[in-house]
Amino acid sequence: MKRRDFVKQTLPATLTLPGLINGFSVKAYTGASPLVQALMSAPPTDTDKVLVLVQLNGGNDGLNMVIPIEFYGNYLNARKNIAIPQNKILTLSGNNKTGLHPGMTGMQTLYNEGKLSIVQSVGIPTPSFSHFRATDIWMSASNPDEILSTGWAGRYLGTQFPNYPNGYPNAQVPDPLAIQIGAVPSLALQGPVMNMSMNIFDPSHFYDFLEGVTEVVPDTPWGKELKYIRLIGGQTEQYSNVIRAAAAKVTKQGSYPGDNYLGQQLKIVARLIKGGLKTRIYMVSTGGFDTHSDQVNSLDTTIGVHHKLLSGVSNAIKSFMDDLEGLGVADRVIGLTFSEFGRRIKSNGSMGTDHGSAAPMFVFGKNVRPGVIGNNPSIPANASVNDNIPFQYDFRSIYASLLQQWFCVNATDLETIMLRNFQQVPLAVNAACGATGLDDIIRGAGEELITNYPNPFVDSTNITFRTKGGHTLVQVMDSLGRVVKTLTDKVYAPGVYKLGFDSYGLPGGVYYARFQNGAIQQVRSMLKTR
Repeated sequence: MKRRDFVKQTLPATLTLPGLINGFSVKAYTGASPLVQALMSAPPTDTDKVLVLVQLNGGNDGLNMVIPIEFYGNYLNARKNIAIPQNKILTLSGNNKTGLHPGMTGMQTLYNEGKLSIVQSVGIPTPSFSHFRATDIWMSASNPDEILSTGWAGRYLGTQFPNYPNGYPNAQVPDPLAIQIGAVPSLALQGPVMNMSMNIFDPSHFYDFLEGVTEVVPDTPWGKELKYIRLIGGQTEQYSNVIRAAAAKVTKQGSYPGDNYLGQQLKIVARLIKGGLKTRIYMVSTGGFDTHSDQVNSLDTTIGVHHKLLSGVSNAIKSFMDDLEGLGVADRVIGLTFSEFGRRIKSNGSMGTDHGSAAPMFVFGKNVRPGVIGNNPSIPANASVNDNIPFQYDFRSIYASLLQQWFCVNATDLETIMLRNFQQVPLAVNAACGATGLDDIIRGAGEELITNYPNPFVDSTNITFRTKGGHTLVQVMDSLGRVVKTLTDKVYAPGVYKLGFDSYGLPGGVYYARFQNGAIQQVRSMLKTR
């Protein structure tokens, strides 16, 4: 093959930065070189804020991570072979209803220091129990019945840098827009034209990259062509020098667990943030959360596979937060954990849990609104193998809230990015973003805002709700966590209203009425008898 043909067929795919080892380290995913003449648009909204996305691959068991102490009897009854003993649950300051897995002492400390928000029962209106499809939904922020080729974070960066990759990097925007650590580029960071991130393939290879260690090119015709590709990539890819310069500014960091892969990823993130990169979004990940069997030790449920996973996440994030504090950049960073789904309420016979629906998320940082958002999931007294945790918060509300409250995205752009208008959840504090309109979240605490009568019911029941006015949503979900009916979705004047729910054609069992009014939401369980 002639060189011009080889380059023509292979070069447009991915450009590899110079100074790599074993074919890995940093890649910029492009359909064409992002380096062209000049910036062709107005400068993006200036911000020094950073969002770190922490993906827990496999579907994390949120019910053993954030434990509903107030419903401990039903929790124990549903999970006799994997339940955490009540006296081993980590307590949270000022909260006697909710606790953490005993392996998460780092997250417990962050919560007690006011640096952690726990968002209860985050999920998808119609959950998918497929790892691949559920992951696509979470990454793209799509409806379950639609397929999107762009990601929510990529669309955000696309609104800020609309001509990307044309004209980048440049004097105003010299740094990568997003950086992901991991071999496969995430759909979450896919923009309108191309993926908006650069990839660091592996922490150890990253340090070889900084030292200029290169993989030996074989003395073959293909090796010569590979060497030429690298030369072209090195001439056209300026981000490599920017990353090296940022990393070189940091010569001392805090300690991280040596055998913790997530911690090693986060250590790189902390170094680049301190080094001055204006990169807005970082993405890291860790796997192993598909715990169908042997989730716990048969003799001690506080240890085992899930304990190792959760303690690894907790220790990594705590080390990261301590490092950011020591480096003097903690005020700039908020992080978010997510997994493609949770697990079923009832454990299986293999000391594990099967694919489920909603699960808690952690939002961490010095500028989070700390505490537990939402209520502990209600657990049936006799949970079946099909029972799922009903979602309280749409996962897209979490994304939208962080974009608006942390990155100051205006309402018009926010709806363009998220494709719809979603409930705001009080997660972040950034004075530059101005008033968030979330102060009324306190209203509703301890109040019963949605009820139904009769309960139990045979065919129909009346649902009564009290709204403060504005957009109000009432949905009914089944025990699998699926929305089976939307009773209302419109703007109301303040007051008390009543709606009828006709369950004709639906099987007997537990149903949930979900009420949402602005930032306030509640979920009520209802029982249909045969």
